[in-house]
Amino acid sequence: MKVTVEDQSSVKKVLHIEVPQETVVSEINKAYAELKKTAKIKGFRPGKTPRSVLERMYRKDVHADVSAKLIQDSFIEAIQQTGLNIVGSPEVDPPELKDQSAYAFDAKVEIRPEINDINYKNLNLTKSKYGVSDEELDVQLKLLQRNMAKHNKVEEARPVAIGDVAVIEYEGYKDGQPHESTPKTDNFVVKLGEGKVVKDLDDGIVGMQVGEEREIPVTFPDDYFGKELAGQQILFKVKLNEIREEVLPEIDDALAKSLGDQFESLEMLKDKIRENLQNGYDKRIEQELNEQIFTQLLDQVQFEVPDTMVTSELDHIIKDAERSFEYSNKSMEELGISRESMAEKYRPVAEKQVRRHLILSKLIDQEKLTMSDEEMEVGLQEMAQMYRQPVESIKAFYKQDPNSLAFFEHTLLEKKALKLIIDSNAVQEVDPSGRQATDEVAGAPESKSS
Repeated sequence: MKVTVEDQSSVKKVLHIEVPQETVVSEINKAYAELKKTAKIKGFRPGKTPRSVLERMYRKDVHADVSAKLIQDSFIEAIQQTGLNIVGSPEVDPPELKDQSAYAFDAKVEIRPEINDINYKNLNLTKSKYGVSDEELDVQLKLLQRNMAKHNKVEEARPVAIGDVAVIEYEGYKDGQPHESTPKTDNFVVKLGEGKVVKDLDDGIVGMQVGEEREIPVTFPDDYFGKELAGQQILFKVKLNEIREEVLPEIDDALAKSLGDQFESLEMLKDKIRENLQNGYDKRIEQELNEQIFTQLLDQVQFEVPDTMVTSELDHIIKDAERSFEYSNKSMEELGISRESMAEKYRPVAEKQVRRHLILSKLIDQEKLTMSDEEMEVGLQEMAQMYRQPVESIKAFYKQDPNSLAFFEHTLLEKKALKLIIDSNAVQEVDPSGRQATDEVAGAPESKSS
């Protein structure tokens, strides 16, 4: 068999493969011999159908099967001959197979890039000294207080005002017809002044009395998350069913205890919030360090990235996004997001991720990093804690799926490579600048529903 390699780029190759005539003839003969054993042709006993009859009736099918087998077998042999580190599947346009000729075809492939040894010991790394401030703690406590607020029904007859919680029923109309994206909804609860739906709707409800009905024109902003409503003018028919007042609890030991038996006092709750916030900062520190590492290493080594690897990484990103939406009982289609737009938006991210994985893989090979049984055990224990599963269940899963276990081991090796880089460099601690308090309950424990 003849194999020549044509270089289209550092990672794109074309294999010109030629299967000898004798191999082609032999495989065709074998195919007809097997077909003869099983073919049921009227007028002939099983196993006695002449080759000429089989060729007349099944030539196209036999040639398709033989060419597929020749391509598969010869491609594997070609990879062994050339030693190319192929990624993804080959691209082959099968030519017509002839009975008494050699079979030549081209296979377009991509290979892993060759990366020179990396100097990872002279990096300029800084580590921000993030710490939880009293102001941040106060913000988290107030947000938690809001989440624990009670909504008491207003008994007196008065108009609803900003700051009140309104219980309404509504339906949206476009050009006099009900709009499918704003169907009739009963007992919808909205706090006026927050603009959680649209500010126009809040403003239109203000001043209504219980039992009153109004028609409120609402213009949705062009960047509204629901694409089917973005920029639309909808007429809402609204009825106010109830007014409620928001009553905030005191920030004290009682509030802490209402969150669970693990909090016996406000101080214990504060400690937990500080711990959660600091964990978030620790992850931020790690991300910032990793970003510095990859920025400097990518400046040091230049290489082409195979499209196959980028496409695979992009597919993982999109699938993760789909799972995230499903977890929130939404779909990308409902939000007006297509896979094509996601692919266009996140392709640079996918390429960046592939470059990082390739650099870490190079370091793993360069430094001959391995995972000991003890390190694998620690990794499995950490995964079990993350997913709140018994470690034996995690081990059983990986025992059934060796490929997933190999991927998990490589993930641990990448973390080991990153730790090696950090341990091999002096990391300067710096004061963070421009830090802003979070506007969500990032550090607070989950509250019980009231």
